[in-house]
Amino acid sequence: MLVIMRDAGEVFSIGDDITIQILAIHGNQIRLGIEAPRHVKVHRAEVYKRIAQRVSQQATKASRALPDTKS
Repeated sequence: MLVIMRDAGEVFSIGDDITIQILAIHGNQIRLGIEAPRHVKVHRAEVYKRIAQRVSQQATKASRALPDTKS
């Protein structure tokens, strides 16, 4: 893991098309501004995990609904 120290107002880049700016630091909270292309999905980790779980559940339900073709 790369660890980067930045102050409020400073920016760092990921690749050619993603930038992250430190907007504010208040105690142990940091406010970030993220600029990325529309096709790049940006989520907090807990939100991403919920999305992945829902997709997995939907795929399981869909596979159960398919008729058994092993005859």
